[in-house]
Parts: sequence; C-alpha cells; structure tokens
Amino acid sequence: MVVSLEKNRPREVVIIGGGFGGLYTAKALAGANVNVTLIDKRNFHLFQPLLYQVATGTLSPADISSPLRSVFRKSKNTRVLLGEVKDINPTTQQVILNDQIVPYDTLVVATGANHSYFGKDNWKEFAPGLKTVEDAIEMRRKIFSAFEAAEKETDPEKRRALLTFVIVGGGPTGVELAGAIAELAYKTLREDFRHINTSEAKILLLQGGERILPFMSPELSQAAAEALQKLGVLIQTQTRVTDIANDIVTFKKSDQVQELRAKTILWAAGVQASPMAKVLAEKTGVECDRVGRVMVEPDLTVNGYKNIFVIGDLANFSHQTGQPLPGVAPVAKQQGEYVAGLIQLRMQGRSLPKFHYSDVGSLAMIGQNLAVVDLGFLKLTGFLAWVFWLLIHIYFLIEFDTKIVVIIQWAWNYLTRNRRSRLITGREAFLETPDVDTNTPYESPETKQTVKV
Repeated sequence: MVVSLEKNRPREVVIIGGGFGGLYTAKALAGANVNVTLIDKRNFHLFQPLLYQVATGTLSPADISSPLRSVFRKSKNTRVLLGEVKDINPTTQQVILNDQIVPYDTLVVATGANHSYFGKDNWKEFAPGLKTVEDAIEMRRKIFSAFEAAEKETDPEKRRALLTFVIVGGGPTGVELAGAIAELAYKTLREDFRHINTSEAKILLLQGGERILPFMSPELSQAAAEALQKLGVLIQTQTRVTDIANDIVTFKKSDQVQELRAKTILWAAGVQASPMAKVLAEKTGVECDRVGRVMVEPDLTVNGYKNIFVIGDLANFSHQTGQPLPGVAPVAKQQGEYVAGLIQLRMQGRSLPKFHYSDVGSLAMIGQNLAVVDLGFLKLTGFLAWVFWLLIHIYFLIEFDTKIVVIIQWAWNYLTRNRRSRLITGREAFLETPDVDTNTPYESPETKQTVKV
C-alpha cells in the first residue's frame, strides 16, 4: 500500500536511519514547515560510543538507548516508522519497505556502517564485533562466561586459554575494550572467585599499524599505549591477523606467523557501509569507495539527485581534506544539522555553501582516571582527559533522564569499583560449556611459532 501524509505542509522529508545523522536531521527539522518521516528497523536510538561499557558490564543497554517515539513525542511534524527499507525508487520518489511505500520530496539516507572482516566473514563466528545491542550482549556473555568456565577448569592449559583475551584493532573501540577488560580482571573481579586468580588473565591488543589510535598525535598514541601497559595490556603493533578459528588466532609479525590460544577473541578492526549503499549505487549510479561508502557531492547530495542526501558513516565526504571524514558522532551530527538547514533554505529559493566539518577533536577512554583527548590546540592525558571524556559523552546522550542514569551509574562504579550489569544472558547462556582443546599439537615450521599464553 501507499502511505500518504497530510498535505498541509509543502515538503515530505523521509529519513532512513535513527543513528546520529538521521536523529539530528529530524531534530533540526522539528517545527519546520515540512512533514518528516523517520524510518528505522529499531525503535530506539543507540549511543554506540558507550557500547563497550555494556559489553564489559558497566552499563545496561537501556542506559545508552532512547526510544525514538519518546525523543520526538513533542515534534508534531515528525512521525516514526518501525520497518526495514528494502529499496528506493528515485524516479517515482518512493521508499519501499516490506509492507509500505512511503513517498518523499527529499530523502536523507543515514544507515551507518557495519563491521568488516576484510572478506573473512567466517571469522565473525569466533570474533564478534561491536555495533549493536545484540553484539554488546554477546560480547558480555563471552567475557564473563570465560571467567566462570575458568573457575571450574582444572587443566592449567585450558584455564590459561580461558583467561586470555585478544582484541583485534587498536582504534578507540579496541583501546577502550582492552582497558575495560583489564580493569575487570585486575581490579573488579579479583575477590569474586575462589579457585582462580583473575589477575593472571592476559589481555592482548593487536594493531596492524605502527601505533594504536593512529588518528591522534604520536605523543597521545604513546601516552595511551603506556597507560594500557600499566593496566596490564600487552600491545602488539604492526601485527596482521591471518586467521581466526576454533579459539585460535593466527597473526603475522616481523615475517613470522604466530598462533595464540584464546577463548575470547573480540573484533574492533574495520568497517563497511550498510547495504543501503549498494541500493543507492544500483538505483542512482553513484560511485562507492572500497569499503562501500557513497561518494557524495560537496552539499552531501548524490550526483544527479539534488533531493537525495547521504550522511554519517554511509557517506564518503572527501572534499575538505582529500580524505573521508571519520565515522564519529560529531561528523554525523554536523552533517544532519547542515542538511536540515539546507532543506529549509531551499524552500525559500536559497542555498548554503558546501558542507564544512568543524573538527571538535578526538578522545578515547583508557580506564578509570585515564583517557587521552586531542583538541588540536590542546592535548590532555590522565585525570583531566578522563573528566573531559565523561562530560562530552554525557553531553551527546540524547534524553535528560538517560544522562542522569548514566551519571549515577558512573558515580557508583567509581566509588565502589563494581559493575552491576555483569549479566550472562542470551540463548546459550545456560547451555554453553566453554572448552578449549589443547590436545592437538601445532605444526612448528621455521616461520611458524606457537605463542605460550
């Protein structure tokens, strides 16, 4: 069926995706002389930068999620549709869902990105990534199940593998995961078990490049590495993962292939655009880059279609620096607000200069009282950087009550060093018995080594 909107407004704006880009576009159009339809396959906006805290038991999923209908309950020109977009028709200006067809005058596509395993999609079974609530819950299950299984394990080799955690990728997600797991093992859980010493856990961070947090200045990358090492994280740079299977991660460093037994392997390396990029390419002829992002015009439109915008992680905007803008919340927020302003000005026969991103800096949490912040004109490390990190993340949370809940949770965790959301849930939570086979010998040619955990 075709869904028709009320016609007392001159423009029908359809936004696909309720992430930062889509959300801020819709918020900036609240009260404008347009009808806004926001479509998402989830009924909530997820604050992805804090997903790692769900995965490590600091926060619960509800703490970092905001129901979209609640966010827009006072925006009378905005409606929310729960559904998955299957196709678009630029000729008839329609968005096709499973059971509906929604017409548009202006289309904004902000469906984000997923993890990329660089063509090795079979690795996903053994090394989950972190993009959705389900990802975080699965990661949390793996982390805490490993400790529980180690408590029961009597074989020293199996226990050692159960207490080994490998994080692939040295960007913000990988760094923050490594720091959080180190604090879990070496501080939070130290007195919770009777037959294992959790401080014997090994946390290994693998990074393909020369340094972790490569988008930051070398001095801040070094400061982050030193802070992680003080927490007990082992960092391996210039290390390329070549295989992940059956609780074994194989990686190459200095022309030597090494294997490591680890029950918990987590993926924090690489992203690829959502499938909507392929739909846009097929229907509009727009080009995409090697990770699937849509090549957009200086005003964030699709070449040849001035009424179709692509923003956020789905867009490759290289007009400013020659390189794509980073896939971070401030980029999506500014792009959403720019598009909303341009839509309204076009209705008046006016326009805007090309989009320009105002870089607000980059930051990463290492652990309690430890963070790094790069504002360009100012670089912070340690406690001040940690406080700044907290304030920025509170600012970007959408709803006021969510801000309050997270502040209270963080304060309680800070005072007690306890993480109350350490729940092992999921379909296999009561069925899985983690085990590691240590009986199969490894081949050890000259270029292949076995890393003792």
